[in-house]
Amino acid sequence: MNTFAKCIAIALTGAALSPAVVAGQSVAVADPGYVFDTRGSVLVSAFGLCWRDSEWTPSSRVEQCDGAPAVAATPPPAPIIAAALPPPAPPPAAIAPLAPAAPMSYKMSFSGDALFAFDKSELKPEGRVMLDELVKKLSGAHSESIVLVGHTDRFGSEDYNQKLSERRAATVKDYLTEHNVQATHIGASGKGKSEPVTAAADCHGARSARVIACLQPDRRVDVEMTGTTPLVGSR
Repeated sequence: MNTFAKCIAIALTGAALSPAVVAGQSVAVADPGYVFDTRGSVLVSAFGLCWRDSEWTPSSRVEQCDGAPAVAATPPPAPIIAAALPPPAPPPAAIAPLAPAAPMSYKMSFSGDALFAFDKSELKPEGRVMLDELVKKLSGAHSESIVLVGHTDRFGSEDYNQKLSERRAATVKDYLTEHNVQATHIGASGKGKSEPVTAAADCHGARSARVIACLQPDRRVDVEMTGTTPLVGSR
C-alpha cells in the first residue's frame, strides 16, 4: 500500500475523532465529512483547502474549512401600500327653514234682509241662525283680521244710509264678540249706498216693490277674514 493510500485509510479510520484540529485550533466537527491525518487534523491541500470525503454534506461544514454557513438572505419587507380611502362624504345640505304659512283670505256676504227687518239694525231670529253658522266656521281658528262692512240700497239720503250701514255692521261685530270668536282685530264700518252690486239698468225706476226686490243684493253685510288657519268646512 503506497503512502497516499495509507493516509486515506488512516483518515477514514480517524474520521470519527472529535474534536479535530485545523492549523493548531480545535474544530468541533458535527459529522464526518473531512479527511484527517494520524493526529486527527484535517488534511489541507497546498492551496489551503480542507479535504472532504464522500460523506461530506453541507451540515458537516466547519468555519475554518468552508467559512461560516451561508445565511439565507432575509427578503426585504413588502412595502406597505395604503389602501385607497373613499373620498369624504359631502357635508349635509343645509335645511332651509320652513317659510311661514301665507295668510288665507275668506270673504262672504250676508243678505241684510235676512239679518235685519226693513229699516232696522236689530237681528232677526233667522239672522241669528245665519250668524251661528258663521261662528261655527270660525271655531278653533284665530283670525288675524275680521272686517265687517255694511251696505244699503240707493233709496234714502246718503247720510241716513251711511249711519244705517254702520249700525248693522256693528251689530254683527257685537254678535261675534259675544260668541267668543277669536281675532286679533275685528273691525266694523259702513259704506252706505256707495258700493252697489246691482247694475242701474237692471233695477231702474221709482221706488216700488219690484225695484226694492231687485235691489236686495245691495242691502248686505260683507265679512272678510284673514288668517293662517282654514275655516271649518272650507277647502
